[in-house]
Amino acid sequence: MQVSIDPHSGFCFGVVNAIDVAERELRNHSSLFCLGDIVHNQMEVERLREMGMVFINHNDLENLHDCKALIRAHGEPPETYQTALRNNIELIDASCPIVLHLQNAIHLGYLEMQEKNGQVVIYGKEGHAEVNGLKGQAAGTAIVIGDEHDLTKIDFSRPVRLYSQTTKSHEGFNKIISLIREKMEAVSGGNPVDFKLNDSICRQVSNRASQLQDFAARCDVVIFVSGKKSSNGMILYQVCREVNANSYLVSSPGDIKPEWFENSGTVGICGATSTPVWLMEEMKRQIEKINH
Repeated sequence: MQVSIDPHSGFCFGVVNAIDVAERELRNHSSLFCLGDIVHNQMEVERLREMGMVFINHNDLENLHDCKALIRAHGEPPETYQTALRNNIELIDASCPIVLHLQNAIHLGYLEMQEKNGQVVIYGKEGHAEVNGLKGQAAGTAIVIGDEHDLTKIDFSRPVRLYSQTTKSHEGFNKIISLIREKMEAVSGGNPVDFKLNDSICRQVSNRASQLQDFAARCDVVIFVSGKKSSNGMILYQVCREVNANSYLVSSPGDIKPEWFENSGTVGICGATSTPVWLMEEMKRQIEKINH
């Protein structure tokens, strides 16, 4: 049985940068606070915890003073920076540059929509760390839609500025664009509609779908490694499933079952943008033990 790891899987640039920053700080200090899980992968979170990282939530941040805290790649709303300033907390900002660019675009869109009695709409997952930061750029007023069923939240008679969480799929985003435009035009009665969109989906993430399709199609069995909290992971796992029915979602080596590999010649291991390469390599060693 041949076991291979997808060369395109693993951390995206934003996560690599955040972890590099964290490890650099931990080499010089015994501990470091991090606001939320640095990445949606529990195995990587535990590795960094062992190095001295202390994971906190926003309530914890309110009670901290005179210390350092890391902002992960997902970014944060303005309130986080205000709390840090008030409590003399030095923020080490590892926000992904693509997320920061999107935050700025949403803030400008929010200011424009205030003048036009319009709406800022974000295609994303309600409650996701990145989306929370994005909503903060519109003073919490942004409308978050996860799918077409959420479109009832929008007033189609008013201007709309549409943005997307950086890790969403282009297919889903394009569908939402078409539906919003269609509904606004229906309400306008033939008059021009004030609808503009910002394609803020990360190409490094979105390009992985087609790469994974090719990889999964070449394998008898696919092991997709991802934390259950990873929005990107759940999307990419479904991409594998659509191409190869023998695709299995795992979070740790203990999830692997020997019966998956019976009569299999090739096994492919791949993962989300939040999946570390070292974990996929560990999965490979575990599968190769089963083969022997």
